[in-house]
Amino acid sequence: MYSLIRMKPEQLMLLSISDQASNPLRVLILNSNFESVGISLKYKKTEKTLLLLINQEQIDFILGSWLHCELPSGGALNITSLSAYLNSSTDAPNLLVELIQSTPTSIVLILDLPHRKELVLNPEYLKTFYEDTQLDQHRQHLQKLSEVTPYFSSSLYIRSVVSPTAILVRIETEQLEEMIETHVTPIAKQVLKTWLDVCAFGERVVGESDRVYLKKRDEMSKKKTIEIDLGSSLPRLFGEETAKRVLEALREVF
Repeated sequence: MYSLIRMKPEQLMLLSISDQASNPLRVLILNSNFESVGISLKYKKTEKTLLLLINQEQIDFILGSWLHCELPSGGALNITSLSAYLNSSTDAPNLLVELIQSTPTSIVLILDLPHRKELVLNPEYLKTFYEDTQLDQHRQHLQKLSEVTPYFSSSLYIRSVVSPTAILVRIETEQLEEMIETHVTPIAKQVLKTWLDVCAFGERVVGESDRVYLKKRDEMSKKKTIEIDLGSSLPRLFGEETAKRVLEALREVF
């Protein structure tokens, strides 16, 4: 679940839709006029809150969602995600955070700063945002743990847009809460700090032709991500009618 701090009503669009009491769905959409966002993630009795102080001149769009669906086989599927998109005044990477849990002893973590320029053609970009920041050390740390295995998205598109330092892992352990407290939370905070310091608050000189390219690429990326992420899962989890209402609201924002 997401909660907000110092938000004005006109700056927030919150959809809260449920086909039944056991299957709530909340999607949070923020425009570029906000000042800060508080993210509260609840896991069992533990609640973690992160406060993002955003340079609103460079933020284009933030999408947060929390999905809970009871499974026919028993248990529940919980998906918590946050995507932050920068605008064309900077070419710095965006932010992607997603947690997927379907059993009490396992969780999938996706944590990345997706690139917005082609890395082969722009080695300086690769060096600035991924090498100098040492982001890959976090992925290496997690993959050394015996409880952690690589996670591969079924979507070829998602696998094509994540960065070389992306964390896509599955964690399986009876001590899941301790694993999150000891390993996942510190890494998530470090990645978030890197994104704020280097990307959201960083200064980049972007030419007019590059701005046109970035705007076109970002629009396509946002629409494709929504189509693949929510567009494919919502009808299956919540039915066609609920999915249609949510996707129509998202299209209005885009």
